[in-house]
Amino acid sequence: MSVFRFKTFAVAQDGAAMKVGTDGVLLGAWAPLDGNPQAILDVGAGTGLLALMLAQRSAADTIDAVEIDAEAHATCVQNFEASPWADRLFCYHASLAEFAAEFGPEYDLVISNPPFHAETVSSGKPARDQARQQHALPFPELLESVAALLRPSGQFSLILPYKEEGPFLSLAARYGFYPQDVLRVCGRSGAPPKRSLLHLLRHPVETRVRNLCIHDAGGAYSEAYRHLTRDFYL
Repeated sequence: MSVFRFKTFAVAQDGAAMKVGTDGVLLGAWAPLDGNPQAILDVGAGTGLLALMLAQRSAADTIDAVEIDAEAHATCVQNFEASPWADRLFCYHASLAEFAAEFGPEYDLVISNPPFHAETVSSGKPARDQARQQHALPFPELLESVAALLRPSGQFSLILPYKEEGPFLSLAARYGFYPQDVLRVCGRSGAPPKRSLLHLLRHPVETRVRNLCIHDAGGAYSEAYRHLTRDFYL
């Protein structure tokens, strides 16, 4: 069995098309928890990594997840039940649109590492394509559903390729989302950004933009990255 071990929980990965990766760890460690959200939703949960990280970081009473793939859903449930926060975690097997239609505006924070790759050529593995490729959950559908699930004061955190940041924020404004925090991530000191982490509110606000490099010039993990993830990695 493939298991990724963190300091306080472990993530079984065998049933999930997308394994634990830097994108998810970055988002789970960084996502602001302003206002102490009491109801959190992880969209496209996969292994359940983001929900587990927010269970460790927050005092939220309810941390739900939604996952459309049956095998990934089963893996997520397994990881939730094996965690120290099993009584606060629950994963639903449904599409996001189905879930939004059923539950409505119940959440203070939605977090997502959505499928964002633009390639349309199949990998030959439908579950992997669904987890990776943007057509599986187009950004307008994601934003519409998140808008329906959030309370008026709710917040939305996600990670995207840096090249998608501008177009996504323009689209997000049409759904009433505005960036409070932006973290642009590069692989190595001096390299251009590869990822953008976005934290969006339901009203216009001054945007704080920061930068983070995962590795320093020598190739070791940077002090900033080690500080951000210090509560999770062994």
